[in-house]
Amino acid sequence: MPDQATGAAGIRPWEEIEFRPMTLDDVPAIVEIERQVFTAPWSPEAFVNELKHNHFARYLVMVTDGRIIGYGGMWTIIDEAHVTNIAVRDGWRGRGYGERLMRELQKLAVRHGSTAMTLEVRVSNEIAQRLYRKLGFKPNGLRPKYYTDNQEDALIMWADLAEEGATGKQ
Repeated sequence: MPDQATGAAGIRPWEEIEFRPMTLDDVPAIVEIERQVFTAPWSPEAFVNELKHNHFARYLVMVTDGRIIGYGGMWTIIDEAHVTNIAVRDGWRGRGYGERLMRELQKLAVRHGSTAMTLEVRVSNEIAQRLYRKLGFKPNGLRPKYYTDNQEDALIMWADLAEEGATGKQ
């Protein structure tokens, strides 16, 4: 039975989750999440490079009780946003936090002038694909052997950020 602080579905109220830009001090926590979630995690140096040298990069962290429980990143180039990565810490997945984080990324993309958003997802990752469809993403091609760990194809998905379903419009 969930405690009263988390509510019926086990999800903390909106006001208890903070979204803020990722900083260099966040990199160790982000790398820890990367290693929990991905078979080919990014290195600390990759995140440092993104934060220090890539002026297209936008990264958010999702924080509760002073702890980073998820993060997401994208590149905003002209009027398009390309999601680079998104992850939620073990123990927090399956409770709606990934959706909340993606919606925040979509809102941030719109604030930076993006009208469309794209991402790649493993063809075998049906859970993520369902989430992305819920948020307005539609399949739009394949990248053969995209993932270096097992040569799996990536499904390319696009969302029109002005359409219903994207950026939290329902």
